[in-house]
Amino acid sequence: MRAARLDQVCADAVGVARGAITEVEPSDIGDHLEAVAEGDRVVTHFFESHLAGYKGWRWAVTVTRVPRSRHVTVCETVLLPGPDAMLAPAWLPWNERVQAGDLGVGDLMPTAPDDDRLAPGYVLSDDPAVEEVSWELGLGRSRVMSMEGRMETAQRWYEGEAGPEAPISTAAPRNARCGTCGFYLPLAGAMRGMFGVCGNLYAPDDAKAVSADHGCGAHSEALLGATEQPVEELPTVYDDSEVEAVAVSRAPGSVEAGEPAEPYGHS
Repeated sequence: MRAARLDQVCADAVGVARGAITEVEPSDIGDHLEAVAEGDRVVTHFFESHLAGYKGWRWAVTVTRVPRSRHVTVCETVLLPGPDAMLAPAWLPWNERVQAGDLGVGDLMPTAPDDDRLAPGYVLSDDPAVEEVSWELGLGRSRVMSMEGRMETAQRWYEGEAGPEAPISTAAPRNARCGTCGFYLPLAGAMRGMFGVCGNLYAPDDAKAVSADHGCGAHSEALLGATEQPVEELPTVYDDSEVEAVAVSRAPGSVEAGEPAEPYGHS
């Protein structure tokens, strides 16, 4: 397909193109930037835009003429973004824009019927705790958390403020881990071995799920003013008063076999 040839009559109609921009004040129209051939005897003129909030945008006016005529007419006028234009972010559905913490008092956020994090309650689960609850007579849930949903949740918790790399956890003593704390309430089911809920009124994570290797200074066994002291290696001590002489057997045919047995001390 051959490239369109720039029609010189249409290209020279800069004044006609500028006069077609009537939606704004003349001061909102800047310098003529370029003329681009769109087809046979069809040319688009681009002008700089001075409209507030439209940095980098351009006025585009398309003009044309009939064969063997020097009369140029306007096809359309539009404001288009240029190569360096400031553009709005790409549109996203509401359910993709919502972030953690956006839900407020009185807000409703319906869950999609095909949400991968959930599975129908009548489908057998790999989590015994889910099975125990989902099949309770009259109390069964229509949907329960799927394996994918649990794995996604565990990964998010572990890498966030409830995991071992959280600032409060790294600043706590090494032995102040939630899994050994008396206020640690393990979760049920498949998450039990990895997560629990903090039940310490004074802990910053009270009533929140935390990993077993998370930690803080409110550990139940933390002692006021206690610090970790290095254990010095003690020298080995032998009690000579408890030494007892025993006979040592010799291998048959050895040089020492005919010699008397030597005493061997042991404690």
